[in-house]
Amino acid sequence: MSARELVVLGTASQVPTRHRNHNGYLLRWDGQGILFDPGEGTQRQMLRAGVAAHDLNRICVTHFHGDHSLGLAGVIQRINLDQVPHPVVAHYPASGQRYFERLRYATAYRETVRLTEAPVAADGPLAVTDAYTLEAALLSHPVESYGYRLVEPDGRRILPERLATHGIAGPDVGRLQREGVLRGVTLEEVSEVRRGQRVAFIMDTRLCDGVHTLADGADLLVIESTFLDEDVRLATDHGHLTAGQAAAVARDAGVRHLVLTHFSQRYTDPAEFERQARAAGFTGELTIAQDLMTVPVPKR
Repeated sequence: MSARELVVLGTASQVPTRHRNHNGYLLRWDGQGILFDPGEGTQRQMLRAGVAAHDLNRICVTHFHGDHSLGLAGVIQRINLDQVPHPVVAHYPASGQRYFERLRYATAYRETVRLTEAPVAADGPLAVTDAYTLEAALLSHPVESYGYRLVEPDGRRILPERLATHGIAGPDVGRLQREGVLRGVTLEEVSEVRRGQRVAFIMDTRLCDGVHTLADGADLLVIESTFLDEDVRLATDHGHLTAGQAAAVARDAGVRHLVLTHFSQRYTDPAEFERQARAAGFTGELTIAQDLMTVPVPKR
């Protein structure tokens, strides 16, 4: 079975620390790889995490602050150096086109891979594939920033007791799934809707409509919590969230697994982020992100 998991490459905000690299997150999705916000040092973190350039199919940049994008130059050059055999698509705020071009061509190298630039200029779907729809929503930060959400199409869950009632078994089950009807019995009669999985990725932002839109019903929510609650004024002034704010969003959105990340270097006790998230009333699965950890997408 193909893996659906988040590989955390870096978790620091603004500057790296001894224990936290700049941002970087890879979502593995059934043989596809989506790299979010490759900050400085991402190429080396990929090596340490066992992520190859060949694993990348898309790159999604939320905004063009350095801790979220300075690694683009190295990652793009590595994709070309390794001659990745498939096209790679890059999404980023359209207002940052000049920054993307500077990073893409920061130094001399030989281009061997088709890298498609697909800038984001509005909320809504960015790509629709058989496996997922990739969506974007505008966030609230001093520079233009977008969050992303991957939504799997709904499927159907076969109900064995209903199959038995209609006397359907063995190869006939597969035939019914493929053709939709068998001997007058429809697929809908022996199954129920299985809602597709949803993964949301929200970086630097204040509370805004886009945050709630992206988080709604997420199975896995990766969200910044740069500050602790006692520094909420700093968070608002600089366009960030606190641990309690992020957890309250997850609570209200029905998130199943919350991943807090993007921590300010001013804090030395990661456990305090967990305490404040729980104090905000979030009762689902909670992970305080650490570099090089892997987080599975909850199954449905």
